[in-house]
Amino acid sequence: MDCQYLPLSATGQFSKFFLDYITRNESLSPFYGQFPVPEAFGAQLKQKQDFPAEHRQTLVCVLEKQYANITSKPNLSVLADAKTFTVTTGHQLNIFTGPLYVIYKMVTTINLAKRLKQVYPDYNFVPVYWMASEDHDFEEINHFQLFGRKHVWQTEQRGAVGRMNPKELKTLFEQIPEKLSLFEQAYLNHDTLADAVRYYVNELFGAQGLVCLDADDPDLKRLFVPVIIDELTNHNSAKLVKQSTDRLAKQGYDAIISPRDINLFYLTDGLRERIEHVSGEEGASGHYTVMNTKWAFSEADLLTQVEQHPERFSPNVVLRPLYQETILPNLAYIGGPSEVPYWMQLKTVFDHYQTPFPLLMPRNFALYVPRVSAKRLFKLGMTMDEWFLDETKLKHRYVEHHSRHALRFDRENKAMNQTLDAMLHKATMVDPTLEKAVLAETKRFANAVERLQKKMRRAEERNQEVGVRQLLTVKQELFPNDGLQERVENFLTFYLNDKTFLQKLLTSFDPFDYRMQVCLEQ
Repeated sequence: MDCQYLPLSATGQFSKFFLDYITRNESLSPFYGQFPVPEAFGAQLKQKQDFPAEHRQTLVCVLEKQYANITSKPNLSVLADAKTFTVTTGHQLNIFTGPLYVIYKMVTTINLAKRLKQVYPDYNFVPVYWMASEDHDFEEINHFQLFGRKHVWQTEQRGAVGRMNPKELKTLFEQIPEKLSLFEQAYLNHDTLADAVRYYVNELFGAQGLVCLDADDPDLKRLFVPVIIDELTNHNSAKLVKQSTDRLAKQGYDAIISPRDINLFYLTDGLRERIEHVSGEEGASGHYTVMNTKWAFSEADLLTQVEQHPERFSPNVVLRPLYQETILPNLAYIGGPSEVPYWMQLKTVFDHYQTPFPLLMPRNFALYVPRVSAKRLFKLGMTMDEWFLDETKLKHRYVEHHSRHALRFDRENKAMNQTLDAMLHKATMVDPTLEKAVLAETKRFANAVERLQKKMRRAEERNQEVGVRQLLTVKQELFPNDGLQERVENFLTFYLNDKTFLQKLLTSFDPFDYRMQVCLEQ
């Protein structure tokens, strides 16, 4: 597999916020700890060396319970060792893994753990996939695309997706032409989506040491109780995030997330709804309600529930990262182009709770070009950065490259502009009020030239109809909906035809290379 690399800025697909981070713009440095280069992990190890032993033990016990029915599992007991640390990525439980970039996140995390072991051989590094099992946005996870066809899971189930029963997907298997044995075993032989995802991720990456963690667990939530209580009674996180957001806004960066007064959901089977505080009369503490229900609790009642049933309290996007860093001996979070910026809104929260802020690492970005498409791509003769242009610009560039005729009047325009400048000078010498008239004629002439160029280009496109059609076919194959392949295609599109696909990614991805990697099959 031949790999070529492009700066992410050359793709036109990423925000200024994210691009400024990966190019280490100094204005963003107050919003994260250190930039993720190999040598930065030494300091991060020192920051995390006091991670509580009891938290490690709880983590291992919970994981052993979650992996109880999996035979070939990663080494979980190593997490009890004070010299073992994690590197973590997370994502929703998209069916059949969802878009390709979810796989890229896992591969980046696995490779980071391997690289750190080379650089710091005295320590152990465990890659972790944080399953967003408590998320309730079912519309985000209920579909995937395979060979150009979208498949959707229809269900009446509600609440945290990790608790949903995936056996309903039997109907979907009957509609999918391809035989997907691994996913049939996962979805049809497990009672919860979280258990099913753990099963197939372990089948795909367990041998690489990747550990799946479902944090929807009472013992893990108990480690987070002090923060839950503080959030319910003092609402600190909203104020802290607002401080960072305001500072970022002054530097021209738009917020990715917006905090609420209470950044917790109330979680039970079939329900995950926001908790809101209703102020009482002067001097009274008020009460708490659960949105879209009739439930209401006094502060004392709710705090009693926190102590007795911490699993009922689910952090939202503001507090979930802090929860992660509370229960894991974690050094780095591997995220995408939206995740990395929103984490930077949260550093004030970590500082407030005196919790080390992890290194923020962009995942690997890639465009995978199968052998047939690679041959067509080379035949068409466009450079890799040109393929990232939108269809209209790409088509224009192709036609200009392959035309035997000049399709622009650049030289003629230059000569004509000199003539028009001379005419303007002469006219204004006679009467200064003629300037507007001459400029108006100049503008009309420029518009006429532009129209003529467009007609010439359209005529040449007709002359090159076969090549243009081939060009757009390849473009649509590699950039579905004129966007990035990794955001639409599922890994099965390539894996079903090449069982070495995942190994190729593991071999070629460099976790410290923050560029677009174009992988061309030979």
